[in-house]
This record gives sequence, C-alpha cells and structure tokens, in this order.
Amino acid sequence: MHARHLTRRRGGTVLALAATAALALSACAGTSAEEASSSGEAADFGSISVQYSWIKNEEFAGEFYAYDNGYYDEAGFSEVTGIAGPDTGVAKLLSGTVQVALSDAASIGAAVATEDAPLKIVGATFQKNPFTILSLADGGDIETPEDLKGKKIGVQDSNASVFQALLAANGIDESEVEIVPVDFDPTPLMNGEVDGFMAYLTNEAITVEMAGYEVTNLAYADNGLPYVAEAFSVTDQYLAENRELIKAFLTAEIKGWTDTFTEPVDDTVAKVIEHYNESAAAGDLTFGELDPAKVEAGLAAQAKLISTEETEANGLFTISDELKEQTLTSLAASGWELEADDLFDTTIIDEIYAENPDLKEYLP
Repeated sequence: MHARHLTRRRGGTVLALAATAALALSACAGTSAEEASSSGEAADFGSISVQYSWIKNEEFAGEFYAYDNGYYDEAGFSEVTGIAGPDTGVAKLLSGTVQVALSDAASIGAAVATEDAPLKIVGATFQKNPFTILSLADGGDIETPEDLKGKKIGVQDSNASVFQALLAANGIDESEVEIVPVDFDPTPLMNGEVDGFMAYLTNEAITVEMAGYEVTNLAYADNGLPYVAEAFSVTDQYLAENRELIKAFLTAEIKGWTDTFTEPVDDTVAKVIEHYNESAAAGDLTFGELDPAKVEAGLAAQAKLISTEETEANGLFTISDELKEQTLTSLAASGWELEADDLFDTTIIDEIYAENPDLKEYLP
C-alpha cells in the first residue's frame, strides 16, 4: 500500500590514532549553535559531512528531498555534504573526516565490540537490513544457510565482515564456503562464475530479476541477523557536544523521508535520477544510467524495510527496545557481545517526537 509513494552497506579497521584525531576535530564543533539554541536565537550549525553507505541512488531519496525542499537549510545548516560510498563510515567517523555516517549495526557493532570504538547509533532508516545472498533458481538456489556449504559465494571486500556475521550466526565455518572476491556488479552470478552473490534485496536482487532470471534470496534479516541498517552513526564525543545539531539534522531527515512516502513516485524517481547523474558527473562510483523502472522497484522494496508497525506508531528512524534486543542478539551470534547502551543512544530521536508529535505522521 505504501510502496507507490516510497521510494543500504557496505566494515573496516579502527585505529587509535583516528580516534585521537576525532577528539581534536570535534572539540569545538557546534558550540555557537548550542548557545544560540539555548538563547532562543535561530541556530547556525554551519556545515557537516555525511558518509553514505552506497552510491547516490534511491537508497538516499530522503536525503535528496531534504536538500531540494530546503529542510537542511531550515534546520540551520549552511551546507550538508553527502559523500557517496560504498563505505561503512567507521574509519571516517573516528578520524573526524565526517560527522555522521549512514552505516549498519554489524559494522558499527563490530568496531565497538572488538576495538572499543567510541561510536553510537542514534537512529535507523531501515528497520530490517536489506542484505541477502542472491542466487539463481536454476543455479545455486540457496534457500537456507545450510545451502551455503560447498558453494562459491561472491563477496565484496567491504561486505566481508557482514558475510562472516551470517556464517557465524548460522554455525557455518568459513572453510565450508568458497569466498570469491567480486565487486558490486552481479554479472559473475548471471554468468555462473559464482553460486551466490552478496547483494541487497533493494538493488542487485532486482537488477538480476529484471534481467530475466528467476532468483532465490537468502535474506539476512530472516536468517539470524535481523539488525538495523542505514543507521545514523556518530562518535560518542560528537554526540555529547552537538545534541542540538544532531536533533536538527535528524528532524530534517525525517521531513525528507516523509516526502518519499507522500510525494508521487514518478517525482521521486526523477529526483533520484537527477542526483545520481550529478554524482556521476562529479566522478563518484556509478553503474551506468539508472533505469527508472529499476529505481521504482527499489523504492518499493525499501518501503517494506523502512515502514513497519513500529515506525507507524513511533515515527521514522525510531528503534524500539525489542528491535535493539534483536540487533544485539544478531551481533552476539557473530561473537560481538554488547549491551544496548554500548551501541545505541536513541534519546535524541525520542526527544524529537516528544516535542513534535506531528512528525510521526509520515504516511499519506
């Protein structure tokens, strides 16, 4: 029902030096804006950089609306720079290169658990992550985790930790699977070079199906890893020192993503293609021209991951206690033991909706 109006990622090592740099770079950020907010003046948050997890396609339709409809401007930002991925954003957050990253709970959780990275997730666009092991029905036909054994699975370097999490959650040793390095083009799967391919339900799975193949999906969220993704992530220090800035940013994001549900889908498709083409012209990673039909299909698939009974009740980006626990259980199955307070701080998103309950109404 919602798909006509709505229109995902990819970890890395964390260095102590990067964390030290982050402390220095964020020490004075947002001070004047915090003071302005407390005195009742219009906030001036200046500029921030946001690391996207993937290329600038429909996955960031809400961000595109926030740009074009002036929501970032209204929130008090002189500039919001969205940086095309693929990138988990972990290292860049810790080095202070970006202030916010759209990442996933596995990448952030692994860094927190294994390297004591001072990071927090403050909200999540995707209530269910879109990762999948994609296969051809008349090929690998990987329906269950057990079907992975003995198969050649194409995995991108930046997705290695996420794939390892799937194996660990299902008690499969890496030696039981042949991992083949690939990029994000699913051609090796269609050519039979691999039996399965690390993909997104909202992207490559649609690409292969639209190419005329019958596909099978082994969705991570349904096979031991129901964790959040496209998660708004920041450093602990940035969170402590810039609460009003983050609140303003998330408010603008809520408005942008609300537009993806309420504006005509053709308008959203056109907007995505416009921003994608601008990104391509700037030299960012792209994969040829976008197919409008593929963009629309991706938007519809995203809608099912973004809009749930919980978000309808609580608002976009909220993470319920139950969803936090599911995410933590997913990470624990991969050997990353964390408490909710180690990974999440959702107090700002809760404040936003307490102060602006009308923002909860994102559906037409």
